[in-house]
Amino acid sequence: MRSLKHQILMLMLGSLVVLAASLIFVLGWHLKHGAVDAAIVKAKTDLATCMDIIELSTSGPWHVKDGMLFKGDTQISYRTELVDHLAELTGDTVTLFLDDTRVATTVRSINGERAVGTKVSDTVAQTVLKDGQIYLGEANVVGQLFQTAYEPIRDINGDIIGIFYVGISRNYTQAFIVNSLIRVASVGLGLTLIVILLTWFFIQKVIIRPIHDITLGTRDVATGHLTEKVNVTGPKEIGELAVAFNQMVERLGDIADEMSKVSRLKDPHVEKVTMVTNQIEEPEIILEELQKQNVKITQQGLPKGLNQLTLMQIVSFLRETNEPVSAENVAEGVNLTRVTVRRYLDFLEQFGILKSELKYGTVGRPVKLFHPDPNLIIEGIE
Repeated sequence: MRSLKHQILMLMLGSLVVLAASLIFVLGWHLKHGAVDAAIVKAKTDLATCMDIIELSTSGPWHVKDGMLFKGDTQISYRTELVDHLAELTGDTVTLFLDDTRVATTVRSINGERAVGTKVSDTVAQTVLKDGQIYLGEANVVGQLFQTAYEPIRDINGDIIGIFYVGISRNYTQAFIVNSLIRVASVGLGLTLIVILLTWFFIQKVIIRPIHDITLGTRDVATGHLTEKVNVTGPKEIGELAVAFNQMVERLGDIADEMSKVSRLKDPHVEKVTMVTNQIEEPEIILEELQKQNVKITQQGLPKGLNQLTLMQIVSFLRETNEPVSAENVAEGVNLTRVTVRRYLDFLEQFGILKSELKYGTVGRPVKLFHPDPNLIIEGIE
């Protein structure tokens, strides 16, 4: 079964993934419409700009001569200089039509050649050539979809003789959407990581760590140690749990004292037996077990509050770890509180089995490390 912190982490990550996916979907939908609108505005602006450039660079009216489109004395049909120059300035595709037929264009067909001689779509022809209006919107241009702007070309008499076109490829709008999503996703990913780290730090400090401390305290009580009261801070529920635990420890201590008093009142001989049991706890067995671990120790009893099973568990952990450790390291290894473990380490140090040293870091208080006395033999350590 997964731990609480893993379940919280999975729930948090799942929620963030769903939220991010929803935001990207909604944002992509809005960007799609925004990109289309932006492309149409650009096409309309470029159409007006290009017409102004043509009027300024080429004087004279539009007219048809010998089946060719002219602007003043300049032939437009089948010349590429003008459309190429306008396309380079705007980044659009540019076309000049004589009636409904392309006579100068940067639009290319599937085989890569300029699409000269191809026809404009019927929808555009109806709007521009027959109705005399500007067409704005998506249109099929030689088999490709573009955001387009078409404007009628009129001769000196006001008759419509052709069409001027600029178009923006759908690739432009797609690139706009993709680049926008990438930028938003990058910023969103950074913010998400910050939120995850802050949330995880908060959960670890306010929920997981206090519950862990109370769990270790409870395990101390379960193994026969009346631990000190836990001092944790956190939400109301965590605080109430800590108060209930401290009340239980206090009550158990009172019960132990009352039972001891009752035993002494019933039989004075029991007091003697109880004191010996509490202080010694069968030292022969302890000595025998420690000798099985190859730990050299004299035949002495254990202080009150220590028991042989926990002592052997800690000795076994030290033997397997085979390196200097702090009380906190041992507490995590044997799943007991640091206060309880420290009593056993101090006892072993007092016996001469362990030596201790202070390790100074760059910041903070020094850490007390315990390691076996090199003059004694613990299996695996000389």
